Amino acid sequence: MSAAKAKKTTEPDKAATRGRAAKPDKAATGGRAEPEVIATPRLQEKYEKEILPALAEKFGRSNRLSLPRLEKIVINMGVGKAIAEKKYLEEAVDALKQLSGQKPVITLSRKSIANFKLREGMAIGCKVTLRARRMYEFLDRLISLALPRMRDFRGLDPGAFDGHGNYNLGLTEQMVFPELNPDKFSIPQGMNITVVTSARSDEEARELLRRLGMPLRAA
Repeated sequence: MSAAKAKKTTEPDKAATRGRAAKPDKAATGGRAEPEVIATPRLQEKYEKEILPALAEKFGRSNRLSLPRLEKIVINMGVGKAIAEKKYLEEAVDALKQLSGQKPVITLSRKSIANFKLREGMAIGCKVTLRARRMYEFLDRLISLALPRMRDFRGLDPGAFDGHGNYNLGLTEQMVFPELNPDKFSIPQGMNITVVTSARSDEEARELLRRLGMPLRAA
């Protein structure tokens, strides 16, 4: 075999390797691939670096664990039209999956109501519970993108707390989120969003949400 032919057979095919990411050197990492670095959501970073010190100064507490923080966000869609047509529930599940980044749970009716042709155990909605990174990412998109797109929006009700530091708000349609394609959904679908906090009172929760950027109207 000639030297030129031997070189051709030993060199990797450039066309086949073009566009591939370079693999990490296993010898340098002890035979293991380097873990993927996931960026911290900007709202979470703002909370840890700016909001926590400000809350500690306002409430006069040195223990960071005693300060109010977000615990979870629950998004619920009630689909009454799913009683007659199941495709509406499928559309709601698809929309909620795109908005939250995780698979929704189907909610079932707890009792039968003859006037509404509703039977116990019938699928009538869906919900998701967001925590940690996905919670901050969703809240950031809600505050920065969705709420400003609402028609005649003048701020959220500052009194929509439940007395335990949790805030509830309702949206009349899902299309205020720009990531949803309007051609895929046949009817507007509303949703209820519950922001659960660790605040000791509604006043502490209100202060936390205002600093996070929640557009609450002046009381």
